[in-house]
Amino acid sequence: MAIIIRLDRILVDRKIKLNELAAKIGISNVNLSNLKTGKVRAIRFSTLDAICKTLKCQPGDILEYVYSDIDGENV
Repeated sequence: MAIIIRLDRILVDRKIKLNELAAKIGISNVNLSNLKTGKVRAIRFSTLDAICKTLKCQPGDILEYVYSDIDGENV
């Protein structure tokens, strides 16, 4: 997948634990953990909005696009 989730970096920078963020934004630890590890195929804008508001960041701080060629190799 060409989208990389950088939520772990933001959590470390903000010194907040995953379960603390999950409680603040109202989603389960499991769902947030799946997002953090890149095991999801989609994210709701409302979830992204809540994460960004709570962590005081931009969506681009959490999501990174890495261009890959036809074979899936990162370029």
